[in-house]
Amino acid sequence: MEFTAIQMDAMQELSNIGAAHSATTLSQMLDTQIGMSVPEINVVDISKVGEFLTDELTTLVIFELQGDIPHGGFLILHFPRDSALRTANIIQGSEQTEHPFNEMDQSAILEVGNIMVSSFLSATSDLLGFIMLPSPPVLVFDMAHAAITSLIAQMTVEVDDVILFRVKLTSEEYNIAGNILIFLEVSTLEKVAARLEELTRQPMPSGG
Repeated sequence: MEFTAIQMDAMQELSNIGAAHSATTLSQMLDTQIGMSVPEINVVDISKVGEFLTDELTTLVIFELQGDIPHGGFLILHFPRDSALRTANIIQGSEQTEHPFNEMDQSAILEVGNIMVSSFLSATSDLLGFIMLPSPPVLVFDMAHAAITSLIAQMTVEVDDVILFRVKLTSEEYNIAGNILIFLEVSTLEKVAARLEELTRQPMPSGG
């Protein structure tokens, strides 16, 4: 599937808006400044998705997109294990620096993911004019490559390519790093791209 430069720019801006809302939400939850990178967008052959991810042990909070685009893809909050633990500690007000990832930590990370992803989808839904909702979250501990490869195998529509959005989030104060990853299926992409192109053609409101 090919996209015009206008569509790619529009999709990058869409993910930028959603990610900015998520970063602001995380910043408020942790009471610290969260940095955010410019979203990377890659149209990726399914067999090569792993090349864009590391093989380190990670914590993934996975949501399936629902609402007006059921089974449209997945939105994932991705933390290296140490960052996930530090985030959970801050949320819980814990002073512990190193301990096994327990049920309380898992619950804290699920809550972080739920709030951040809801914020992301609310902002992008407002722009697109159709509803995108998150499924209940699923927490996965695995090597990122293996987890994402398994996830894509579950996509309900057979596709050769997926579009991968990646936004990096960082906190220098707490040494936290994470990513927002979005995988969209072709039918969803076509709907989003068409809506974005329609929006880019609308005249800007005049001042005064």
